[in-house]
Amino acid sequence: MTATARPDRSTAAIDVRDLHKSFGPIEVLKGIDFHVDHGEVVCVIGPSGSGKSTLLRCVNQLEQADSGQILVEGVDVCDPETDLDAVRSRIGIVFQSFNLFPHMNVLRNLTVAQEKVKKRSKKEAIEIARANLEKVGLSGRENVYPAHLSGGQQQRVAIARALSMDPDMMLFDEPTSALDPELVGDVLEVMKTLASEGMTMMVVTHEMGFAREVGDKLVFMDGGVIVEEGDPRVVLADPQHERTQAFLSKVL
Repeated sequence: MTATARPDRSTAAIDVRDLHKSFGPIEVLKGIDFHVDHGEVVCVIGPSGSGKSTLLRCVNQLEQADSGQILVEGVDVCDPETDLDAVRSRIGIVFQSFNLFPHMNVLRNLTVAQEKVKKRSKKEAIEIARANLEKVGLSGRENVYPAHLSGGQQQRVAIARALSMDPDMMLFDEPTSALDPELVGDVLEVMKTLASEGMTMMVVTHEMGFAREVGDKLVFMDGGVIVEEGDPRVVLADPQHERTQAFLSKVL
């Protein structure tokens, strides 16, 4: 990308600076530099193996970067002195797989971390859980076990579980990629609602319609670098880089 004057990023929710990450001899992230402002929805797209999910997992330090900085609300999560548990408590994350506890019903899936991490009373945790189940359209499913829910319902439970921890921001790692096509819409509607309420979101996705409609910024990655970024409607309609053009010609 052409170098431009760095905007003021001192108040960014997430600020990634010259981030590098390798797995053995393979460099997966090659100097990533971008930011997510408070209340902004940033969609990250690109082919498989481009480093999208690794970037997202580095933000929450599920993967440890080799060099560079990741500032989450001003705190460098790459600093070994940082209290990661305190930072992670402000970040909700939803994966491709739902990662629900199969031996717990829906309600317990939503309350266990509240009680153990947030130290909430059982009564308060249940009230918050039920409010978030209503938000994702699953009121009345509190006593159902994950195996008896569709994939789309399980993913909405996973979103409700993350919201029950009162995060400042949400990370989504291809949250609809494991779902049957007819189940995708319900999950995307929940994400649209969160965006409309001002939730800061970083979304790794293949859903170009969602990126166009909801995203404030689109980041296209390939080969461990950011190739192009900008307004999703502009980038999707008129990509400037030939690699972006080639990718979008196959997915749009």
